[in-house]
Amino acid sequence: MTGFLLTLLAEQPVVLILVAAALLDFLIGDPWGWLHPVQAMGWVIQGYCSWAFKVCQTPRAEKLAGIGLGLGLVLGSGAIAALLLWGAYTLSPWLGMGLEVVLLASCFAGRSLRRAAEDVLKSLMAGDELMARSRLRLYVGRDTEDLTAPEMLRAILETVSENATDGVFAPLFYAILGYTLTHWSSLTIDAGVPLALAYKAASTLDSMVGYRRAPYTHLGGFSARLEDTLTWLPCRLSVVTLGAISGRIAHVLHLCRRDASKDPSPNAGWSECAYAAILDVQLGGLNTYKGIPTLKPKLGNPHRPITPERIHLALRLTRNGFLLWLLIALAILGEPT
Repeated sequence: MTGFLLTLLAEQPVVLILVAAALLDFLIGDPWGWLHPVQAMGWVIQGYCSWAFKVCQTPRAEKLAGIGLGLGLVLGSGAIAALLLWGAYTLSPWLGMGLEVVLLASCFAGRSLRRAAEDVLKSLMAGDELMARSRLRLYVGRDTEDLTAPEMLRAILETVSENATDGVFAPLFYAILGYTLTHWSSLTIDAGVPLALAYKAASTLDSMVGYRRAPYTHLGGFSARLEDTLTWLPCRLSVVTLGAISGRIAHVLHLCRRDASKDPSPNAGWSECAYAAILDVQLGGLNTYKGIPTLKPKLGNPHRPITPERIHLALRLTRNGFLLWLLIALAILGEPT
């Protein structure tokens, strides 16, 4: 068995890395209390923002600082990942491979999404709406104090469908892109993890500072546009993938063309609308953020109510789409150069 693994590692190490990282995310995810790369990114962002708000006295200065933050964190995250892998592989191929698997698994949020949804659903299905609101508050940005059970179900499904792109499909897309570039070039360190972590940095920036409201109006603008740009292609590919898996690709594309552009985000509307179309539900409506009512565009048709079963189906769609991309990647990367 050891001889087989050594042979496979020598001949197709990327195959093992991708499969092991996917399994690690599926089985373990992000253990509570463990240091996660996103935590480190968050500390850097918070420290930089505190410095920028003290130093920058004009909107122009904040915009320039925002460009520095966006480029610095994204490029820096990729460079640090490459440096860590180089050092680990220099010490031992097994150490390098182990670190690569752990870092790549940290870029995937499949289990985290599933755990968050099931956490709230457990309380809802037990009839404890007070606990469900409390748990939901941990995972969504909207106010949850006055949400009814149907509104909580909609919030869960919107979170699952929106974050499927930036938490599952897009990191895998950039990992595959990096490994493919390495596979057909002479790079000595695989670019899969550096690219995936660089995208993760862009996603973290968007979630922390990518707002149109104060105090991040000027500082976070570049980060928001950068994440939108990097997510655009994997988002569209995920919509096509989900449509193909469901066998309703024409229907999905029709509703996405009809409704997705109504959303102010160039990507969230497409991701949410794809799930709404497949599940025959409608997403969007009135949400409240920090006491301010906000009307989100309606996506899809309300042919079915949003139920726990629909949410579990959405989670299965995400998992099946991820597995399909993984199989395609393994077929490509398994080919000899």
